[in-house]
Amino acid sequence: MSFIDGLYARVRGAGKRIILPETDDPRVLEAARLMLDEQIAVPVFLAAPPQPVPGSLLVDDLVEREAALAECTAQLVERHRRKAMSAEEAAARLQQPLTLAAALLGAGHVDVGIAGSLATTGDVIRAGLSGVGLREDSRLVSSVFVMQFANKVLTYGDCAVMPEPDAAQLAQIAINAAHAHAALTGDTAKVAMLSFSTCGSAEHALVDKVREALALARAQAPELLIDGEFQYDTATVPEIGRRKAPDSAIAGQCNVLVYPDLNAGNIAYKIAQREGGARAMGPLLLGFAKPWMDLSRGCSSRDIVDLAVLSSLMA
Repeated sequence: MSFIDGLYARVRGAGKRIILPETDDPRVLEAARLMLDEQIAVPVFLAAPPQPVPGSLLVDDLVEREAALAECTAQLVERHRRKAMSAEEAAARLQQPLTLAAALLGAGHVDVGIAGSLATTGDVIRAGLSGVGLREDSRLVSSVFVMQFANKVLTYGDCAVMPEPDAAQLAQIAINAAHAHAALTGDTAKVAMLSFSTCGSAEHALVDKVREALALARAQAPELLIDGEFQYDTATVPEIGRRKAPDSAIAGQCNVLVYPDLNAGNIAYKIAQREGGARAMGPLLLGFAKPWMDLSRGCSSRDIVDLAVLSSLMA
């Protein structure tokens, strides 16, 4: 059984309820049908979709709408108490499908939320911050892609959220990515902090940031196997890792690759997917209190189902 087949087997029949607010997208409706056909999850819609999806649920099937709206309104007011959001302002926000879907997730009426086939990443994240909120131990939202290659599985982060993370943010991205990789694959995370430099081969402010992030991550999560700064081949190719970083315990065998900024991460995953034949599963948004996920707007129906599988494992 392949890695991905194993993930599908783990969620099959669990019946997780996944809210899908973008019912105007035919890819979403096809994904919903696939989820039901393959017993991956139960799709939930805010309102009846333009084309029926037998076996799916509406929010009204789960909860009385007026009561749910009142609950979600109170939830948003509480979450935004520092900004003194009024009940009227909260109710107005809940007219937006993304925010309503996120708030229903935050209130526990569904298990997972997936959006972004039509909406931008910024809109999806803003809705998640309003409706779901961050975990108590989280200071930011980041993302990973799980990359299935012919002979291995790697986790790439951050490829979708943080354009120019500072050292502290990059350390948190690395820690989040390591925990996600271990949870999804069952393997020990071996984390590489990537750069155009390997172990001091270059000096530049951009390299300094990666080194500082590595030190912070080690201080915050001393149990992690994490090293750097590494170039990609030093991190993943055993013979190069041994040659260029002989003192490292994980060089050449890293399975979590942390990119220094969003330019590098986003370009890397798309090259691996489009030119290298990797199956890119994600992005998985990390840091929210509950699984609230963002799709690439270039996604396929199968990509949506893949993300449903991964996020169900995190619910």
